[in-house]
Amino acid sequence: MKEKTISAKIKVCHIDDLSNEEQRLIELAKKATDNSYSPYSHFRVGAAIRLDDGTEIIGANQENAAFPVTLCAERTALFAAQAQHPERSVVQLAIAARNEEGFTSSPIAPCGSCRQVILEIENRYSQPIRIYLYGTEGVYVIDSIKDILPLNFDSESML
Repeated sequence: MKEKTISAKIKVCHIDDLSNEEQRLIELAKKATDNSYSPYSHFRVGAAIRLDDGTEIIGANQENAAFPVTLCAERTALFAAQAQHPERSVVQLAIAARNEEGFTSSPIAPCGSCRQVILEIENRYSQPIRIYLYGTEGVYVIDSIKDILPLNFDSESML
């Protein structure tokens, strides 16, 4: 039996270490938490994306009493971008979350469903999406969803 080691490359920085453009995207994600509809969990998540032409689109989690039909902030932003600008690739994605006490101290990561959607969009446009995960104690910067989804399922998996 062989063993394989898989590692993830994640940069950890302070928000002040990022460019003004990167900080702006994170601020948009934080502001997007105001648009969250989360009467059950009271956990507000916001996402902001930047397209290759500089267009910025936000999303927020939308809960429902029937939990399986709930949508995460990342997917609301990404699906809006795909519906409104299908010719444009997504180049950056920022995610922020807060509870009743404020923004989370540690960054939160996309769920499995969101990771799969991000992977599909990266593959669709042959363009990695740089991801910023915001926490008050630091920001995780990830160059591609493949860095945190190394064993992924895509069209090549079906060959």
